[in-house]
Amino acid sequence: MDFSFLNVGVATVALGIITPVFVGRVFLNQKTLPNTPPAVPGLPLIGNLLQLKEKKPHQTFAKWAEAYGPIYSIKTGASTVVVLNSTELAKEAMVTRFSSISTRKLSKALTVLTSDKNMVAMSDYGDFHKMVKRYILTSVLGANAQKRNRSHRDTMIENTLSQLHAEVKHNPLEAVNLREIFKAELFRLALKQALGKDVESIYVEELGIKFSKQEIFNVLVIDPMMGAIEVDWRDFFPYLRWVPNRSMEMKVQQMAVRKAAVTKALIEEQKRRIASGENIDCYVDFLLSEGNTLTEEQLTMLVWEAIIETSDTTLVTTEWAMYELGKNPKCQDRLYREIQEICGNQKVTEEHLPQLPYLTAVFHETLRRHSPVPIIPLRYAHEDTQLGGYNIPSGSEIAINIYGCNMDRKEWPEPEKWKPERFLEGKKDMDLFKTMAFGGGKRVCAGALQAMLISCTSIGRLVQEFQWRLDEGEEENVDTVQLTTHKLHPMKAIIATRENYSLQVQGVEEEKEEEEEEEEEEVEEEEENDKQGDQTTPDGRIGEPSSSRMRSCQEFAEIVSDRIRTT
Repeated sequence: MDFSFLNVGVATVALGIITPVFVGRVFLNQKTLPNTPPAVPGLPLIGNLLQLKEKKPHQTFAKWAEAYGPIYSIKTGASTVVVLNSTELAKEAMVTRFSSISTRKLSKALTVLTSDKNMVAMSDYGDFHKMVKRYILTSVLGANAQKRNRSHRDTMIENTLSQLHAEVKHNPLEAVNLREIFKAELFRLALKQALGKDVESIYVEELGIKFSKQEIFNVLVIDPMMGAIEVDWRDFFPYLRWVPNRSMEMKVQQMAVRKAAVTKALIEEQKRRIASGENIDCYVDFLLSEGNTLTEEQLTMLVWEAIIETSDTTLVTTEWAMYELGKNPKCQDRLYREIQEICGNQKVTEEHLPQLPYLTAVFHETLRRHSPVPIIPLRYAHEDTQLGGYNIPSGSEIAINIYGCNMDRKEWPEPEKWKPERFLEGKKDMDLFKTMAFGGGKRVCAGALQAMLISCTSIGRLVQEFQWRLDEGEEENVDTVQLTTHKLHPMKAIIATRENYSLQVQGVEEEKEEEEEEEEEEVEEEEENDKQGDQTTPDGRIGEPSSSRMRSCQEFAEIVSDRIRTT
């Protein structure tokens, strides 16, 4: 839960309506244990709410960690929140003490927008969570699913690069807006993976409106992200939930209704496709094939989740990485040299990633410095437990401050600086979870592999084909907005085609022409062999098949064997 919505008005309203009866009930119901985490001083009744009125609570939490240590507690009205600001504590909470604090604590807005936790990311750990996580890994986000969806990712990156080349060709002196291009292609990828095909528009019968692609994006991605930070002040004072707050309730409910209606319309269109006999290997087809395991509401939420998750955080990481590379030309040059050394005239592909350690370091350092989700959604201790040697009473909320973990000076020297080299020093294991950006334990982010493949390959290609320089004044544009660390203003950069990239393209085209000529010769040879090779010999035996057929059969066998092994 994000505290960015807080302002002085919240506290004023709360103080004005709280009664002595409520005060008495709060103190009577408080549970005390010895040796609890140090508490940040606050005001009676409202606790630390006024101190969280800034729109970047993760930064406030990190500052408090310098004074009170990596673990401390705060009061948000009637609730106690234990804040964790170190990697060691985060791992203890997410792995060692997982059974005690596996439950999500959602605001009223998130409860409405997620249809009361009917999705992988927000569901409580249990049979439903295990089932739907298996679904999305099998069909969309797992290793085998990534192989099946490879062509969609390749097309997305090629489309992005083509549009950037067109921008440079027609407006070479103007700054480009990478976000707008990349966002559109990511959304196209999300629709293909979820629905099997891209969608330009959809008529929503429930609302009686035809939505354009941009309007679909706004309803499914932008509005829910903004609505998620609309937290009702009654979240902090549950005993006052009877007090009406209709404006907030109507606003969030309208977002939820429109989101559900558009998603249902998209699903219904695919049901008609399936009924006509056209089947596509995509998420909605997979979910519908599972029979009656899901309600209509659950089906709607899971399809929407697959769309929004692909469309958002990967964009955030890639944009920040290109911002930092544009800001640090030496780092950009080092990455380019590495790409040239490994790839030569070939385009950067996913197969090259294990051979590009500096590119991987750029990705990880960007996750550390610009954590896409700076605070993991709150968890709830449903029994007494311990963290960092302190007793944690049941009922406490647990906030894992990923930003604080990644800005911990004990763990990261000069944490405020963006230095990919820190991941090449041999102290950090090159895995996906070193920065905790994808969480950990049984609730680790299901989309971690896809995020790495898309972001790393995109960054590599963007640097391989263009030189990047931030537009004038862009270096200071570091403000963020929404639940993730979206840049408030899209990154603007001046880009130029690499001098030798044109030569690379020319060389690739020449190679392609040679390959085509060779293929034509092989076809002619195959036709001639077919005339002779498939005829019976004088002793009645069938003639030997052509060499090209032998090769095709061998390739097919290898593909089948590989598929069996991966399955």
